[in-house]
Amino acid sequence: MVMSIFQAVVTYVSLLWFVRLSEGFPDPAQRDLLMRQEASRQTGGRVALTEAEQMLDLHLHQLKEQEMSAALFPPAVHFFKAKPLIQKSPIFKLLQDMPKGAALHIHTSSLVGVEWLVKNITYRPHCYICFTWDNSVRFLFSDRQPFPRWDCFYWQLLETLRARIGNTEGFDNSLMQHLTLFTEDPDGEYPSQEVVWEKFEKAFIAAAGLISHAPVLTDYFYRGLEELLQDNIMYLELRSGLSRTYELDGSIHDKVWALKTFQEVTRTFKEDHPDFLGARIIISVHRALSVSEVKAAVKEAIQLQKDFPDVVAGFDMVGREDSGRTLWYFRDALSLPAEMGVTLPYFFHAGETDEEGTDVDQNLMDALLFNTTRIGHGFALAHHPLAKELSRKRNVAVELCPISNQVLKLVSDLRNHPAAVLMSEGHPMVISSDDPSLFGTTGLSYDFYEAFVGIGGLKANLGTLKELALNSIRYSSLPAHLKDTGVVMWQRKWDAFIFKHT
Repeated sequence: MVMSIFQAVVTYVSLLWFVRLSEGFPDPAQRDLLMRQEASRQTGGRVALTEAEQMLDLHLHQLKEQEMSAALFPPAVHFFKAKPLIQKSPIFKLLQDMPKGAALHIHTSSLVGVEWLVKNITYRPHCYICFTWDNSVRFLFSDRQPFPRWDCFYWQLLETLRARIGNTEGFDNSLMQHLTLFTEDPDGEYPSQEVVWEKFEKAFIAAAGLISHAPVLTDYFYRGLEELLQDNIMYLELRSGLSRTYELDGSIHDKVWALKTFQEVTRTFKEDHPDFLGARIIISVHRALSVSEVKAAVKEAIQLQKDFPDVVAGFDMVGREDSGRTLWYFRDALSLPAEMGVTLPYFFHAGETDEEGTDVDQNLMDALLFNTTRIGHGFALAHHPLAKELSRKRNVAVELCPISNQVLKLVSDLRNHPAAVLMSEGHPMVISSDDPSLFGTTGLSYDFYEAFVGIGGLKANLGTLKELALNSIRYSSLPAHLKDTGVVMWQRKWDAFIFKHT
């Protein structure tokens, strides 16, 4: 502490000295020193690179200069249009091969690609479909014709419907459109945040009937871990509401069953893939609930974490912030762990808004007041100097999800993302993908590309990538000894990656 104060004083005195001397012609040596001092503050700025890493860093810098001078710069374009450009990028191919550590912000309903859901799951026996009045779909597995309900008057067996239609490829593509936001005309189809969020929530509801079928859920979890591992990700923290899972006869499983299933699938996956570190769940509830409902959910989460300490990481509130209730509205419910004398780590979505100065905009400060472990999105954090200072001092990392922020219309050109300020200051940060299947992505490579090339700009280097990957392990909810294990595993993969590309 004494040393850090001393260093701060020395830096301040040095700056004053530079300012005085620069009243005339600035000394190039002093300018160079200032530039290096500023660069050292950015994410990865103090990461010492080996000779081999420096060679790869130089190559990456040259590739980035080429992409930034191209007529069409992918981060400046909506991701749905930029995706084919990104896939051709040599930087993207490197990032796919890079060990990225952990994915700390992904929601259950969007963990697995929609192509697998449609071409695998909807072809299983007893799968029924219903087309709703609001141009959406519902799925249900049942051993008999499902009864009509308020949103579905007529259920059809998919096997019979496909036989009648004949053109299964076109039909399957139409089903995929119901499960994703991806479109060739994003600006025309989604003219406002309200419109894109409406489609966003419809897609979640449509997928739920497939994913919450008990046999599917088991395969779904395993497939999700496979897709992450294929993108060189070694650990997952999944936000999940633990929706009630159903059997073919309509019987319902409780949340304990879902947690046990997740635990068993993770154990099996680790046995099959020893280079995978594991997975945990952050129990999530929607911010549209009442205070009493959230109180019940918090109490339940406390018990579930007690019963499954290795599986349950903590608690979060999800749903659109701009139209949902604030964290402060739920203060009585969120204060329960402290009142009960127990610990329930929070991982709050906060600052996923561009409505500066509103009650919603205060979610960031309230998340910190409730001692959140990480901040989900934190898009607005750069506009809150005190919250930014507090989160930095408390080492509360921001879960940056660039593509999600762009698709949900918080920013159009990712060079203008507020996280550019946070990265330039070396703010605690991890990269994640939020809802990959809804955005037409998988894993983290696309989001790493947007953060590294677009938000970070030319300043972001191999040290930036190295620190971001390591951050995902450091800021995970894993106990200290497993973090150490994770860092060792990651370093081995990183060294192999550097060797391969130099």
